[in-house]
Amino acid sequence: MSMTINPAAEADETALSVRRTIRIAAPIEKVWSAVTEPEHISQWFGIAALDGTGPGASGTMTFEGYGAVPIRVEAIDAPHSVTYRWSNDDASGSLPESVNDETSTVFTFTLAEVEGGTELTVVETGFENTSDALANLRAHRTGWTDELDKLVALLDGRL
Repeated sequence: MSMTINPAAEADETALSVRRTIRIAAPIEKVWSAVTEPEHISQWFGIAALDGTGPGASGTMTFEGYGAVPIRVEAIDAPHSVTYRWSNDDASGSLPESVNDETSTVFTFTLAEVEGGTELTVVETGFENTSDALANLRAHRTGWTDELDKLVALLDGRL
């Protein structure tokens, strides 16, 4: 069993973006499934429910004690990148019924084959559209560190 250690997510408070690049000891196809298929996303992130598989598919990402965050697939370039838009405004104190394009953020997973596995980068932008840009940015930085650590543990066989 491998124990992959990756750096924490970084927040750029000037550009209002969060970025994290990790390495996973798994083939790109397995990582792709883990970030695009609801049954796999639900094993490491929130409980994912989508009404389809391509751009425009929408649904929710439900987190225990937090609620159902509306989410929509914006773009896919299998197996290299997938972009989601979600209305996950931690600072607002409430969740809308559906994705609000004017107040949501966008995150993209980019995958690349590397020796020994896959490099995965997530970048989330759009915090300037939320109720409290810096509070949300900081919360999501912590969130991406925690959640992607769970993904690594899952694919390493530790979760």
